[in-house]
Amino acid sequence: MEQTVVNRFLTYARQNTESNPDSTNVPTTSTQLDFARKLELELNTIGLQEVNVDDKGFVTATLPSNLDKKVPTIGFIAHMDTSPDFPGEGVNPQRIENYDGGDIVLNREQNIILSPNNFPDLKGYIGKTLITTDGTTLLGADDKAGIAEIVTAMEYLVNHPEIPHGKVRIGFTPDEEVGKGVDYFHVEKFGADFAYTMDGGEIGELQYENFNAAMAEITIKGRSIHPGHAKNKMVNSILIGNKIAGSLPEKEVPEHTEDYEGFFHLMQFNGTIEETKLTYILRDHSRKKFEQRKALMTKIINQINSEYGEGTVEMKLTDQYYNMQEKIEPQMQIVDIAKEAMLELGIQPLIIPIRGGTDGARLSYMGLPCPNIFNGGHNFHGKYEYIPTFAMEKAVKVILKIIEKVSQ
Repeated sequence: MEQTVVNRFLTYARQNTESNPDSTNVPTTSTQLDFARKLELELNTIGLQEVNVDDKGFVTATLPSNLDKKVPTIGFIAHMDTSPDFPGEGVNPQRIENYDGGDIVLNREQNIILSPNNFPDLKGYIGKTLITTDGTTLLGADDKAGIAEIVTAMEYLVNHPEIPHGKVRIGFTPDEEVGKGVDYFHVEKFGADFAYTMDGGEIGELQYENFNAAMAEITIKGRSIHPGHAKNKMVNSILIGNKIAGSLPEKEVPEHTEDYEGFFHLMQFNGTIEETKLTYILRDHSRKKFEQRKALMTKIINQINSEYGEGTVEMKLTDQYYNMQEKIEPQMQIVDIAKEAMLELGIQPLIIPIRGGTDGARLSYMGLPCPNIFNGGHNFHGKYEYIPTFAMEKAVKVILKIIEKVSQ
């Protein structure tokens, strides 16, 4: 089973499915739709039913129940796109057999090294097989590992009809990395009582809490005057941008926060004297603190406008998703099922908050409770991404064990 899921993942990883935050198309890139069509063919080939790719690029399929009783319908969901923050074209995975605990040279020519000095989690995989990047792209385990694990589990059940199971629905979504992953997801049509996203990190992760999230898009209007005659005339929008950035709490940024601590994250800062644009994301697990972060951002903008004139700064503040905890806690049995499945497989559950979001967060608010389970990967969204092969096999077994437990 390990080799099957690994080979499947390697095939998926080599296809570019990078999403595009600036596109208005759905999906935002045609390569995602190409990948969806390949998945459609594969799912039909392995024997699933009701395989469909809709006009928005969503892939769904059904494993019918083989029971003579009614049990809940489970869903398993993963996303097809990779992050636009780092190149997804030309992915060339490397296989590191029997990892010795030392530095891994990802790219000798560019001296790019995956080192346990910087990534101490590597020490936990001595003697294991790792899949890494070649140092020039991301790997795409987020979330093609999740897709490979779901497909492998479905194929296993199709090939072993003697194993009792209820109805299972699977879904693969586009554009999760640009916050549009479930904009067109039809929860009622999907028809699951509850679901799990296979979109977590290291082995054992089980998550039902995530950030509340918002995006602030800020545009600053300046006034360009020859610097020799600029006194009391020039308005330098770049400097106003610096003033906004400097007004936020210095330590409340991703590089200084962990666990339940929220942050303001400056994603983009581009400007000239005439116009500067800043993009922030605001994150907090606490809804109260989340609203306070938005209020602080609004207060700063109002102060700038009172100083430089109304309309100098415009801000579009958009909520992106909310903490799924509110929707999961009334149905904690679905978390307990996953926890018990892991324990029965000898996996220690790591029940930790997600310092981010998943499709499951939004789906939970759309009526489909959807905790998140590990896919085994580390260091997503960059050249130091890697995944232990045995973790992918364990993820497949967790899927199978959850299905087994629900069928009972």
